[in-house]
Amino acid sequence: MDGLGRAIGAALEPGDVVVLNGPLGAGKTTLTRGIGAGLGIRGPVQSPTFVLARTHPSLVGGPPLVHVDAYRLGSAVELDDLDIDVDRSVVVVEWGGGMAEHLADAWWEIDLVRQTGGRGIDTACGDLSRASADLDADAPRTVTISRRP
Repeated sequence: MDGLGRAIGAALEPGDVVVLNGPLGAGKTTLTRGIGAGLGIRGPVQSPTFVLARTHPSLVGGPPLVHVDAYRLGSAVELDDLDIDVDRSVVVVEWGGGMAEHLADAWWEIDLVRQTGGRGIDTACGDLSRASADLDADAPRTVTISRRP
């Protein structure tokens, strides 16, 4: 996920919005760390779950990375209230499906799915309470990248 994120980050430009969809533990934050490395940003990328959004400035004169966790947001209006400078930043929104699409006329959507444990539980559809004990950081993922709309 880190290597894929680095490649994606190296290709992103100011104004790009990336919406990450996937279950808990699918690799959204790890992918975002790689995107940050590809952009040359400063500081460690951690999940912004409790602060909702973090801005990471560039070390190389590029755009900052705005990393948003929309999991606790109730609506797109709450996302608007964060007052993100989309035009001058690269914005990555975890759990952003159905909320972040209005940030730009076009955006990247990345869907992450992972199989867990030996039982083949798909955390995108399965029971997370059963699957959580089987999460493996090295488990293969299926990644689908699309340009929207």
